[in-house]
Amino acid sequence: MIPVLIVLNAGSSSLKFQVFDMPDGAEPELVWKGLYEGLGGSAHFIVKDASGAPLDEMTWSSGDPIGHEEALMHLVSWLSRFREERRPIAIGHRVVHGGDAFSKPVLVDDGVIQRLEALVPLAPLHQPHNLEPIRIVRRRLPGMPQVACFDTAFHQTQSDIATLFALPSGMRERGVRRYGFHGLSYDYISSVLKDYDPRLAAGRVVVAHLGNGASLCALNGGTSVATTMGFSALDGLPMGTRCGAIDAGIVFYMLREMKLSPEDAERMLYTKSGLLGVSGISNDMRILRSKAKGDVNAKRAIDLFVYRIGREIGSLVAALGGIDGLVFTAGIGENDVATRAEVMTGLPWAGFNLHEAANSAGGPQIAFGPGPTAWVIPTNEELVIARQTRSVLDAGQARLAS
Repeated sequence: MIPVLIVLNAGSSSLKFQVFDMPDGAEPELVWKGLYEGLGGSAHFIVKDASGAPLDEMTWSSGDPIGHEEALMHLVSWLSRFREERRPIAIGHRVVHGGDAFSKPVLVDDGVIQRLEALVPLAPLHQPHNLEPIRIVRRRLPGMPQVACFDTAFHQTQSDIATLFALPSGMRERGVRRYGFHGLSYDYISSVLKDYDPRLAAGRVVVAHLGNGASLCALNGGTSVATTMGFSALDGLPMGTRCGAIDAGIVFYMLREMKLSPEDAERMLYTKSGLLGVSGISNDMRILRSKAKGDVNAKRAIDLFVYRIGREIGSLVAALGGIDGLVFTAGIGENDVATRAEVMTGLPWAGFNLHEAANSAGGPQIAFGPGPTAWVIPTNEELVIARQTRSVLDAGQARLAS
């Protein structure tokens, strides 16, 4: 039997998965990837092979009670029919928040789950859903090793000053600090920079992870020195439905003058703001682009997004003391030619010179020297989770052997 790793990334109504072979001494190799979406309603399942060719598909009616547990057990059943002599030996999970305690991936036990549950208030949109499949696996597949891989861990290299808020010191002792997120994505980009430009791997790079969630990270020699997200995933850039950085006084105004409850205020900032809130139309950049010529609010949402990216790039260049390269990644960063062009148009002060034809073709290189270069590099968070899961398993085996 061939051992394989399963990688899970759970959302509120979705469950993404990938299955990796583990060849000896080599990179994990993708075998299958798939998605359950619409969980809790008209759930839909689709799975593809490594080349993207569809293998299987299924839809449940809205009357069928298909949640994360049913989806996960359906996946186990599907694998038993299609795994072609493959045997799952562990599951790696994306977990958004690891707090101060977890600076690297960890084998899950009851104590780990309790510590991660305590971080739910710091990532209320993500953490509960990330932990749900971990609980399900422990209940339904109790012998299966599970590894938690953290979006915050990559930023543990930042200096104390970079993570500090100007608050009374007791707040820092309670864990109120800048953490940063999207670390699995930044970890991947850091690991492949040498394949695109060895100079960048050792240099000063700003990575723009632009998707429904969006942030920037300053890398120096491949390690994180600053990032736009902070204590929570609300901070930094405007996002699909999240506000990004705002004056904290606005929250007091919402509570006192608008008479919102804390829960309603939180819901507005997390789910009704960002591109959706400014446009009043959608959180989907593709829809906003299609309407921007005729709808002033759609254009305003795009313009604000681009403006804030440019402004935050400036702050990260200051943190780095200069810049050698800029990388666009994630859904918008990888696919939206116009957003890349508009961001780059605002950066002549940094020495960038956009190559329009290369940008229209999707790169990978879209700005050339003699100044800083710019790139489009697809991210692969699932591969990072597979790598980290394997490293935890290998470390455990080494300890047992010794």
